[in-house]
Amino acid sequence: MTSADFQTLLPEIVLAGYAMAALLAAVYTTKDKLAPLLVWATAGLFVALGLYIGATGAGERLVFSGLFVDDPFARFAKVTILLSAAAVLVMSQDYMTRRGLLRFEYPILVTLAVVGMMVMVSSADLITLYMGLELQSLSLYVVAAMRRDSARSSEAGLKYFVLGALSSGLLLYGASLTYGYAGTTQFAGILSTVQDGVPLGLLFGLVFMLAGLAFKVSAAPFHMWTPDVYEGSPTPVTAFFATAPKVAAMGLIARLVQDAFGGIPGQWGQVLAALAVASMFLGAVAAIGQRDIKRLMAYSSIGHMGFALVGLAAGTQPGVMGVMIYMAIYLVMTLGTFAAILAMRVDGKPVGRSH
Repeated sequence: MTSADFQTLLPEIVLAGYAMAALLAAVYTTKDKLAPLLVWATAGLFVALGLYIGATGAGERLVFSGLFVDDPFARFAKVTILLSAAAVLVMSQDYMTRRGLLRFEYPILVTLAVVGMMVMVSSADLITLYMGLELQSLSLYVVAAMRRDSARSSEAGLKYFVLGALSSGLLLYGASLTYGYAGTTQFAGILSTVQDGVPLGLLFGLVFMLAGLAFKVSAAPFHMWTPDVYEGSPTPVTAFFATAPKVAAMGLIARLVQDAFGGIPGQWGQVLAALAVASMFLGAVAAIGQRDIKRLMAYSSIGHMGFALVGLAAGTQPGVMGVMIYMAIYLVMTLGTFAAILAMRVDGKPVGRSH
């Protein structure tokens, strides 16, 4: 390990240290009275780190013996994740304060989820990939069930946890198959293995990993958790689910298929194309019958993920660039839509069944 390795990982280290320090500060002081201050401090830190990453990054660096990569793709994804998370925190404060939902854990859990997302988009190894994914997922499971007195919110958290565990199992099984046939967990090593011909077991490993990741972006037919979780979670939490984690998971899929399996786009392109067509069709058709605005947004998100997967299915570098531009535009539009939903009132009450 060198200082250059830690310098590359500085934003993630700062965020993780901040989360632990904030947790200790809140526990040993006034707890929930500190929550509004923590929200603003966290949002400010996200913006500052986004600017830092955008200003200091140059070229491509592979650090920690090939486990972690810092390149323009990762930096673009990290900046969009940080800025969207900051926007959601700022949007959510007033709403959650008025409903007595603003706990000091909320900004801390969002911070830990963001650390996981940043690790995801910079992973160059299957182990790093899984660590980032699980850190993000474990934080989001708790955030989904934050409203403890609401049966709908508890149901949302439980459904998300059970199906998230299933997707993690699929991903781990695929990763173990890939390791068994490639003899390495590093993306560069897997890429050199597939150049010489693809064993059938390696293809099975790839398909299982893509199925696990399709859960995370809520691509059809792995979308079943999305409408219930979006409806049951508090609206600001739904806004968070619909933005930053989608960018991170889409970036992770792009990283996996291009960096590890880039030599065989004809094989995984078919899987991504099938997911894209199913998601676009289901997102458009199933949205027609929705009566809850958050369920409608869930199907909108599923449809958008289908459009984004079209770029990845192309199997080219311009396709990946198109996906990231699409995701950045999707973030801005979704944040604007949820800001409008948070401001909407019917007879003085917020829209959506789970307030």
